[in-house]
Amino acid sequence: MKIALICRPFSFHGGVETATAGLLSALVRRGGHDVHLITTRAQPKVDGITVHRLPILGSPSVLRQLSFALQARRAVRSRRYDVVQSHERCLVQDVYRAGEGSHRAYLDAMGRTRLQVNPHHRLLLWLERRIFTLESARHVVAISGQGKEEIQRLYKTPARAVTTVYNGVDLDRFHPDNRGRWRSETRAALGISAEAWLVAFIGSGFERKGLGPLIEGLARLGDRRARLLVAGRGRTEPYRLLAERLGVSDSVTWSAPRPDVERLYAAADVVALPALYEPFGNVHLEALASGVPVLTSRGAGGAEAVVPGESGAVVDKPEAAAIAGGLDALLHHGDARKLSAGARAAALPFTFEAQVERLASLWQSLRR
Repeated sequence: MKIALICRPFSFHGGVETATAGLLSALVRRGGHDVHLITTRAQPKVDGITVHRLPILGSPSVLRQLSFALQARRAVRSRRYDVVQSHERCLVQDVYRAGEGSHRAYLDAMGRTRLQVNPHHRLLLWLERRIFTLESARHVVAISGQGKEEIQRLYKTPARAVTTVYNGVDLDRFHPDNRGRWRSETRAALGISAEAWLVAFIGSGFERKGLGPLIEGLARLGDRRARLLVAGRGRTEPYRLLAERLGVSDSVTWSAPRPDVERLYAAADVVALPALYEPFGNVHLEALASGVPVLTSRGAGGAEAVVPGESGAVVDKPEAAAIAGGLDALLHHGDARKLSAGARAAALPFTFEAQVERLASLWQSLRR
């Protein structure tokens, strides 16, 4: 089949490998499809894939989004494809992969009414409504069961038109053996002692992913062995002040995003992502594959991969008391090796090959 994938630029090298990069790699390895990537001029070459680069306005964000949607529609209509799958909210696609979940649900989770949002948000909501009501798409791929339910509930999308296809993870790159390779040197470079019980928060979007409640939970935990590593991009000042006010600033280490993020997992004892809203963060799978238990929240699709007490902890809401309780349960679990083995086992079904097989079956059913 001749498949068109519409997505923003990504890189296989020099940074954290994206879900789209892993998917395309698996598609190339599988073979059998003529795959075309419709993206922007910033996209480097991708071996085995035909890349079509579109001229897009750079700013403001609303014009960038709209120009991409218009240019992508033009690119799709200028060639004959069997199936068009978009990872962005566009004007035309056969399949929309809802990797960012529902923008409407995101705004609700963050406590923002649709009257308070800017033109960019309004454009996303308009594009999303056209997609989820099947006006500009034939099928929707959710990346978690929670996402599927959410889309059907908010937009009355027929259940037959929404399929759950989980993301994959690189089980070789993210592996428990990394702990023996990099744990000691990574901790030393970060100024974290070998004896510390290290909780890692990895990712940008601090408010959405629950960094504030996590710092409050660390303070409430009140264990001197516990340290928090925050590695991500964003405004750290409010959270530094919060940690100082709560008396735990000396227990928090700050780091910029790193391309060798697997070393951070190797250094960690737990990864925490108590998100207000998170469709299914790659961090969940990367941590589990690395043999690191995960503390997350019901607001995160990644909770579907976590078994409380076996591979991590799941809190109902990202609130300090619940987070402190979840951290305490993991700290005093009594068998760290069993937790690590449970985490690794939880990640094993989430391969890029399984993702491709599910998508290929869907594409075949939708083939024009």
